[in-house]
Amino acid sequence: MDAETGSAEAELRRLLAIMAALRDPATGCPWDRVQDFASIAPYTIEEAYEVADAIARRDFAALPDELGDLLFQVVYHARMAEEAGRFAFADVARAIADKMVRRHPHVFGAAAARDAAAQSDAWEAGKRAERASRAETGTLAGVPVGLPALTRAQKLTSRAARVGFDWPDAGAVLDKLDEEIAELRAELDGADPARLADELGDMLFVIANLARKLGQDPEACLRWANQKFAQRFSGVEQRLADEGKTPADATLAEMEAHWQAVKRTARSD
Repeated sequence: MDAETGSAEAELRRLLAIMAALRDPATGCPWDRVQDFASIAPYTIEEAYEVADAIARRDFAALPDELGDLLFQVVYHARMAEEAGRFAFADVARAIADKMVRRHPHVFGAAAARDAAAQSDAWEAGKRAERASRAETGTLAGVPVGLPALTRAQKLTSRAARVGFDWPDAGAVLDKLDEEIAELRAELDGADPARLADELGDMLFVIANLARKLGQDPEACLRWANQKFAQRFSGVEQRLADEGKTPADATLAEMEAHWQAVKRTARSD
C-alpha cells in the first residue's frame, strides 16, 4: 500500500467515524439523529448539482469541498442503512467496484480492447443484462423516476430510439414542436390549467428530444440559459443603478433598452 492510498483510507475511516458520532442516539447531533432516507435525499441531489456547478465554473479550488459534500451524502445514507441492518458503506463500495470490473472486461478481463463507441454499446448491453437479472422488463425499465424531468425525457426517448422509435432528424422534431406550440396556443383562450399543463409538458418533452437529436444535454443548455439571464439582468440592474434607479422605478421599455445594451456588450466581448 502506498502512502497516498493509506492516507485516503485513513481519511475515509475518519469520515465514517464522524458520521457514526453524529448519528449516535445518546450523544449525537439532534438534527442528524432524526433524519431518514427521504429527508436526506434532497440534499444528496443538491450536492450533486453543486459539484456540477463547480465544474461548469471551472472552480477547481472549490471542487474538493463540493465532492466532499457529495461523499458525505453517500456516507450518510450508508450509515442509516447500517443502523437498520440493511447494508453498510463497505457494501456500497463493493457493489460499485464489482460493477465497474464487470462492465469493463476489456480492462479487467480477457475481452478485446474497445474504442469509445464499442465500449458504450457494451456498457448498455451490460446494463440491460443487469436489469433483466432484476426482472426489470421493457425498453424503458430502469430509467429513474427521480431524475430531473428534462434529463429523464432525454433518457426515455434515447431508450426508445434504440429500438427504432424516433424521429428521423432534428428537422422532424422542430416540425413536431411547431405542432405542439399550435396546440398550446389553442388552449390559451380557455386557460384550463390542466390542459395548459398538459400542452406545456408536451412542448417541453419535444424540446428535450430536440436537444438529444442535436447532441446536446437539455439540462446543461437550460443551466447556461439561466446563468446568461442572471448575468444580463444583473447588468440591467447595474445600468439602472448608474441612473439612480431600481427595476421597480423603471418602465418595461427602459429595462428592455438596457437589456438590449447588455446583450450587445456581451456579444462584443
